[in-house]
Amino acid sequence: MGYEPVSRSWPMVRSAPMPHDDELDLSLNPHRVEEREAAAQETVDRLRRRGINVSAREKPEDLADLLTAVEQFEDRVEARGGDLMVDDLRSSQPDDPQYVIPQRESGEPLRRYIARIESRRRALSS
Repeated sequence: MGYEPVSRSWPMVRSAPMPHDDELDLSLNPHRVEEREAAAQETVDRLRRRGINVSAREKPEDLADLLTAVEQFEDRVEARGGDLMVDDLRSSQPDDPQYVIPQRESGEPLRRYIARIESRRRALSS
């Protein structure tokens, strides 16, 4: 906590600490933590159903960004005539390998994986 002068003639006074947004959110909605955990778990489940290796230990905002990147990739594949039922990570013989979302490498940070998916999506429009 810092001290801010009110004026030159007044001594230093301590400014009141402001609650963090999370603290305020929790005080207004005590079930918020459970809601966030449930949303993160739902995102993990949706990604795993697509064959993407993620865990609930990932940052919720990274999981949300990954799901967005995956959905945008899938939209691009469909727009180019790809079949998501065949061009899938779990498919042993995809129709077109360029339409298969990249596999996450072992130990690969989520942000790097998201960047690879976005790069592959941009390459599909070239």
